[in-house]
Amino acid sequence: MPDFLGLPDLPQKPRTRGMTHVLDKGIPVAAMADHLASHVDFVDVWKFGWGTAYAERHLAKKIELLRSHGVTACLGGTLLEIAWAQGKSEACLDWASGVGFEGVEVSRGTVPMGTDEKQELIAVAAQRFTVFAETGYKSADRILLAAEWHQEIMGDLEAGARFIVAEGRESGTVGVYDADGKPRPDIIDAAIRGAGLARTFFEAPRKDQQAWFINMHGPEVNLGNVAPDDLLPLQTLRLGLRADTALRNLAEQLSTGQPT
Repeated sequence: MPDFLGLPDLPQKPRTRGMTHVLDKGIPVAAMADHLASHVDFVDVWKFGWGTAYAERHLAKKIELLRSHGVTACLGGTLLEIAWAQGKSEACLDWASGVGFEGVEVSRGTVPMGTDEKQELIAVAAQRFTVFAETGYKSADRILLAAEWHQEIMGDLEAGARFIVAEGRESGTVGVYDADGKPRPDIIDAAIRGAGLARTFFEAPRKDQQAWFINMHGPEVNLGNVAPDDLLPLQTLRLGLRADTALRNLAEQLSTGQPT
């Protein structure tokens, strides 16, 4: 990059802040390779959404691509939920380990699962994987109160989760968002109080949601469910090179006396 602008000094990989978590909805291998070749510096975790990993013919090639680029391959939580509901969670985890997944998402947003059962599953998965524990439901009709978010997150971390994923879905209209996709500050604050910014990924599939989190919590906020095509646009939001976050960065540069 050129160096004549005053921009945020973002963490470099391997990083523990400002991480980006991609949602793979079935992208072709060649397209995935192109995205990684062009934008690998901007991605830390690559999640195979819902049950796509189970049906993906080129899963081995994809996981090897991610490993060669230093990106964590993560199994989607819905697949593990379905396996758990069928009494096959151990078989699912054995398979995930065998094909090379380093991370698994543990959630309870689809099937009837209590927090105790979820946390037992986290404890088992954490023996072999980096666990991303998702909080929140996938249906707008099922709502967790802020206090319930906080309590579940604390229990998930105690059970062995490395990171918390705050539900937003691919649509960005549930969990930490209302039906119109607007952020719910009470839920977001509860997640931050429970896990801290460094250990929380906020699913933010839409540009306006990504910009909101960056403006509110800074460019080092961890964001998830980002589309592969949005890796470079999101980086420009983090750097204040897009109208949606430019004023925040300019104000930061002026407050520190750096040239603008």
